Amino acid sequence: MGLPGPVLAGAGLMAAATVAGAWLARRRGGHREIWFAAAAGALLIIAGLHLLPDAWSAARAARIWAGLVPAAAVAAFTVANLATRLGCACQEHEQQASGVGAASALAAHRFLEGSAIALAGSVAVVVALAAHAFGEGLAAGALLRHRVAGWLAAMCVSPVLGAAAASAFAVPEAAEPVLLAVAAGILGQATWISLRAAFRGLRPARLLLSRPAAATSAAAILTTLAVHAAG
Repeated sequence: MGLPGPVLAGAGLMAAATVAGAWLARRRGGHREIWFAAAAGALLIIAGLHLLPDAWSAARAARIWAGLVPAAAVAAFTVANLATRLGCACQEHEQQASGVGAASALAAHRFLEGSAIALAGSVAVVVALAAHAFGEGLAAGALLRHRVAGWLAAMCVSPVLGAAAASAFAVPEAAEPVLLAVAAGILGQATWISLRAAFRGLRPARLLLSRPAAATSAAAILTTLAVHAAG
């Protein structure tokens, strides 16, 4: 059984955004922090104002313990954090990302992001993850010096595999709030990664008045309006 059309389109959008980001980094490498900041603003709103409230509502409707929602979100955040700590390219490590360990961590990270598309079933989530994927592509294009095409291929295939795995099983109604919380946790980790990349090197006194802060705020406002407009 193939992937649903919207899920496949979402994974395809992430792949296109990743390649576009890498291409832009090769052409113009001076504004990556702005793209990371914008991705962080969008992801924060999607996780905090869209997925988590929906998870709480679904938990009440299913009459399950509401504490499972934050527990699932924290667990997903932790798993994604462990994956990215092994060497995900979007963290902008000073040393070039290379080797089997970095490749495995990158694949795991994008696998989780792809599963978020299938679990959430939301256009807003797809758009937010595409924005993050663009930032990841920017970082990868700037950091990698060898086998760039292979890394980009891995980054593009992993979300498809994650979405396929999440779509392969029938989801009971009672599990919906937990799965939404898992998606929120994944987006929360992506937000943290984007913020670290956007504000790296800035002095604390300049954070609020910096261009990344303005980009984060603008993206958060626009995403809030989009979420409310979508109902």
